[in-house]
Amino acid sequence: MKRIMIFDDDVDILEILTYLLKEKGWEVHTRTTCNNIIKVVSENNPDIILMDNWIPDTGGIKATQTLKNHPEFARVPVIYFSANNDIEKLAAEAGSDAFLAKPFDLDELERIINQF
Repeated sequence: MKRIMIFDDDVDILEILTYLLKEKGWEVHTRTTCNNIIKVVSENNPDIILMDNWIPDTGGIKATQTLKNHPEFARVPVIYFSANNDIEKLAAEAGSDAFLAKPFDLDELERIINQF
């Protein structure tokens, strides 16, 4: 079973995505902050990560950069997602592998996830 980790401070989004992705056969792990991100990711060993831009405490850019600069997690795909108008620019600054603008539909999310 493929494992996905979602970092988002919006509990409603986490609940919806957890339900939808579990229906698609994913094992889903969620966090509302980026505290101890290396430790949290290493404990869950995800195949892919969804990272919100506006997540406490370090923010999505710094959290993604931390993961991408870590030898163990540099190859784990990170999909940056946000309602911010500059999502493409923010995703590039973060060093993510892809981006997804909020609001998004499930088909678009599934298409991006399946790329990896």
